[in-house]
Amino acid sequence: MARKPDTSAIELKSATLEAMRAVLRSDESSAIAAALDARLGNMPGFFSGEPVVIDCSELPADARPDLPAIRDALGRHALTAVAVQAACDEAADEARALGMAVLAAESAPRAVPAPTPESAPETPAPAPAPAPEPVAASAREAVVTQAQRRTEIIDKPLRSGQRIYARGCDLVVLAMVSAGAEVIADGNIHVYAPLRGRALAGASGDTQARIFTTCFEAELVSIAGVYRTFEHTASGELLRRPAHVRLEDHSDKQVLTVAALATT
Repeated sequence: MARKPDTSAIELKSATLEAMRAVLRSDESSAIAAALDARLGNMPGFFSGEPVVIDCSELPADARPDLPAIRDALGRHALTAVAVQAACDEAADEARALGMAVLAAESAPRAVPAPTPESAPETPAPAPAPAPEPVAASAREAVVTQAQRRTEIIDKPLRSGQRIYARGCDLVVLAMVSAGAEVIADGNIHVYAPLRGRALAGASGDTQARIFTTCFEAELVSIAGVYRTFEHTASGELLRRPAHVRLEDHSDKQVLTVAALATT
């Protein structure tokens, strides 16, 4: 009698993948590599194997991007290409041969916007208005509305390498965010302790989001993908003092402003 296989060796569960989306606007691998170097060259070590979906939806239908070269260019910045979206049949076959998943345009995982330098001319698109009921954006994505959960609260210190993502709501941190740690929220971020790591508010594109902290020592802050890095020696009067960060319009671009926060 044949032995019945033991199905307890593995369990398959539904999961949501937070992935960065690399939207290709050129199929020239050298241009893509140069653009990545320009955007991310001053952020060594910021990413650590972060998953990336290569999005071909804005390329011409007959475009044939050099996926191995693009994968390698992403890898040089510690980004891991895991899937290709909206690719032509030939590119999809090449992606499968490289071990990447192939996604239709409507089935991409939830994307965390790539940071954009504050000097970049692009303006991140604002997030859609929150719906009163949960909205399924795709088969693998569920948006958590503020009606369900207004705020996520973290009351333990975050060590280097740890990451917290408050999806669809604000994030409140009651303990220190260490250098090398990362806090992300679709809404506002409040840190009632030293903020020494990275804080990314408005991660789904909300340009009205803000970052608040009682002790500003951040390595990087970002709102709706527009980021600013800091060397503590250059932070001047804001170093280790209460501060808040917001996005302001300046002529044809948006700039992050860090200002003192009155606490008395």
